[in-house]
Amino acid sequence: MAAYKYTAVSKDGKRVSGVIEAFSEIDAAAKIKESYSIVLQISEAQGKSKAASFLSMDLGGNKLNDKAFMLMCRQFSVILKAGVPIRRTVELIAEKMTDKPLKRILDQVASDVDGGRSLAASFTDRGKKLFPITFLETVRAGEEAGSLDTAFESVSEHYAKESKMKGKVRGALIYPAFVLVVAIVVVIVLMVKVVPTFTAIFDSYDAELPAPTKLLIAMSNFFSHYWMVLLGIGAALVLAYKLYGNTEQGRINLAKLQMRLPVLGNIAILNSASQFANTMAMMMGAGLPMTKAVTITSRVLDNYHVSQEVGKISSRLEEGHTLGHSLREAACLPDILVDMTAVGEESGELEQTLTMTAEYYDTELEQATAAALAKLEPTVLVFLAAFAGFIVIAIYMAMFGMYSAM
Repeated sequence: MAAYKYTAVSKDGKRVSGVIEAFSEIDAAAKIKESYSIVLQISEAQGKSKAASFLSMDLGGNKLNDKAFMLMCRQFSVILKAGVPIRRTVELIAEKMTDKPLKRILDQVASDVDGGRSLAASFTDRGKKLFPITFLETVRAGEEAGSLDTAFESVSEHYAKESKMKGKVRGALIYPAFVLVVAIVVVIVLMVKVVPTFTAIFDSYDAELPAPTKLLIAMSNFFSHYWMVLLGIGAALVLAYKLYGNTEQGRINLAKLQMRLPVLGNIAILNSASQFANTMAMMMGAGLPMTKAVTITSRVLDNYHVSQEVGKISSRLEEGHTLGHSLREAACLPDILVDMTAVGEESGELEQTLTMTAEYYDTELEQATAAALAKLEPTVLVFLAAFAGFIVIAIYMAMFGMYSAM
């Protein structure tokens, strides 16, 4: 709710001023008329100054804490199932919430619900920039159907599974990423610090150096003298990639390229299939119409090309086409997913079919990611060992040549 300043005339003819909280100017006028006979002026109260807003700003920012969010959804489901009214439920969860952005929103939602506003509308207005659209639409559908507890339970399970999958991938990436960083640091130190030391020793002797040693010295000199240039080229490439990726056609082309890459392309395709099946199953379970469920699902897909193609399916559904037929025409998701969707539609069990398909692709995605990381780790180690071996051989060949010349 917003604050409105007003000037009114009381029943005994006196001019009064004050501030009242309301959802809109019309709502504020209605509340004022309950106490005063004439309303002379209403205007929205000015917000905090920039300095005050900065000082009162949460240090944690507005990033959604996944664990706190899932806990909130689970608490809503449990407390609502116990028969506690919505207003009191929001207050109870807000009192125990430790995450600052969520606590701030829940306090505002509790005030809105107490004023007669719907829970979904309040969540949308107060947390539109923080909450996922799937959460907002599921809550809205659950509220309309009178099954809020089930809606929150569904959201909690969905994001718990999604968080578990992300955690597995993140955990598997830690060691290969560490090895890769160490390899890069070792190569830089060897080329910039170690090799130049041996180069100075070799230069003091008048002897013909072996070809590997000459190559190593040339590489070291290049890195030592042109590292700023290489850094500039790298920064320019990253900037060009970002600028191109910010264009509409660039985003589409890069998304298509991502799906064609060796190994990683398969992971991108499986990830899109998993996201589509999981989100559609949740949207269908919440009771959303097919067209709206597809529109919302398209907005949460990571791959931009797949997101755009799935978004176009809504118009095909409105023309009377089935979801399976529309997905087959879009040709952006795996055939198994398309075929299972068509079977689910024909049997009248689309939600259950999508749930089973989502579990299949979750497993496939986990296995594909593990296999890709299993290949990455030895590749980095082999590269590092080969490069270190090349440096050792180049140095020893030069030293043996020097000893023989002495």
